[in-house]
Amino acid sequence: MRAKFGRRNTMATLKRIGPGSALKLGAISYAFVGLVIGIIMACVSLVAGSLTGMGGSGMGMSARALGFGMGVGAVIVAPIVYGIIGGVGAGLGAVVYNLAARWVGGLEVDIS
Repeated sequence: MRAKFGRRNTMATLKRIGPGSALKLGAISYAFVGLVIGIIMACVSLVAGSLTGMGGSGMGMSARALGFGMGVGAVIVAPIVYGIIGGVGAGLGAVVYNLAARWVGGLEVDIS
């Protein structure tokens, strides 16, 4: 794509990513993903608990309670686990990028 007349596109080089900043961004992003997955898991476990409780066995109420408990647990635990794993992964990714950028010179980005 050609630059418009009188305007230059400049290439900026991303030489370093702050590991702390990457950790925070990764933790928040993955915690949100974990919340969505936790809600989906909660719905599935509630439905599974209800279907199990409909059978002729005498464990109807306990199956529903287990499904509800698993659902609530998924909504609470999944964002925490995903946030920790995502934050640590993003922080380590930033450290690896910084090491590689020292040798290669960084990533060139077109900023317009």
